[in-house]
Amino acid sequence: MYAIVEIAGQQFKVEKDQQIFVHRLDNEEGSKVEFDKVLLIDNGGKINVGAPAISGAKVTAKVLGHMKGDKVVVFKKKRRKGYKVKNGHRQSFSQIEIQSIVEKGATAKKAAPKAEAKLVAEKATTAKKEAAPKKAAKKKAAAAKPKAAAKKSAAKKTTTANKTTAKKTDK
Repeated sequence: MYAIVEIAGQQFKVEKDQQIFVHRLDNEEGSKVEFDKVLLIDNGGKINVGAPAISGAKVTAKVLGHMKGDKVVVFKKKRRKGYKVKNGHRQSFSQIEIQSIVEKGATAKKAAPKAEAKLVAEKATTAKKEAAPKKAAKKKAAAAKPKAAAKKSAAKKTTTANKTTAKKTDK
């Protein structure tokens, strides 16, 4: 079982008993921390994705210690100008150990789409029942229109045919 959690503005893939380094947390060493912004949980192939977070799900961790990362050297120089600047930076980190991943919101979240599906199905059936008389009326109207159009086109054909025959006889 693993989860993707947002901790201090970054996303981490965590598992139970895993130790990770995150940006410094304000909690004391040895204290417990709960992260409730769980974005995804995989429970033995059963994946639950939040939108954006899973409601009710949380990850509990224990702060093991605070430390600084490796030094990053920033060196700036402009040639032929005598300009040189050297700075260093060490990022503060907290080491945490994941103790548990709780997926409470998964059961409530999965039940809700079924209820929504039932409502959608009921709306669709009522819409079909209401649309049935309208469709029948449209079919009748559509059936009547081609006959009238056929009569008009036949009348046009006969008049044009009469005109052409009249022209031939006049010559």
